[in-house]
Amino acid sequence: MDTRKSLIAKHFGLRGVALFEASKGVIGLIFGGWLVSLRHKDLETVAMHLLYVLHKVLHLSPDGHIAHSIMRAAARVNHHNVHIWAILAFVYSAIRFTEATGLWLEKEWAEWFAVISGTLYTPYLTWELIRHQNIYTWGGFIINGLIVFYMIWLLRDSYKTRKSIEQAVKKEEVTPS
Repeated sequence: MDTRKSLIAKHFGLRGVALFEASKGVIGLIFGGWLVSLRHKDLETVAMHLLYVLHKVLHLSPDGHIAHSIMRAAARVNHHNVHIWAILAFVYSAIRFTEATGLWLEKEWAEWFAVISGTLYTPYLTWELIRHQNIYTWGGFIINGLIVFYMIWLLRDSYKTRKSIEQAVKKEEVTPS
């Protein structure tokens, strides 16, 4: 591949993935802040209200998989552990923002981190796709797969470039002047 094309694909692709990861970090911050705001509220009523809003805004079925997932998650959250869930959401945000910053700055460690974290999501997304095929599971599976393959392509391209530079340097050292 042409070096200039590779540089453009790397620069803009990494920026796009960085923005995607940062948006997941923002969602984690919003979710963590929302959880902190639930300290003194009836959590079952909050969950029912959330389902109502999701039904009205996104037209999600109250009897569907997502609604049942929300109710199961709400059952796990109580006044004793809501702070733990909020802290987990904030830690998740910090991880996403760290990854996004590294990708924005085109750091190789962030590319490896994106491959590893994307690969960790894959079994869960595959399981969800097998259990409940819908636009959300397909979307998550496809986007995750594209990001993982893109990062692998970048890392492979970077490796090939480094190897060719090393070979050129060795060739210059061997060749007498």
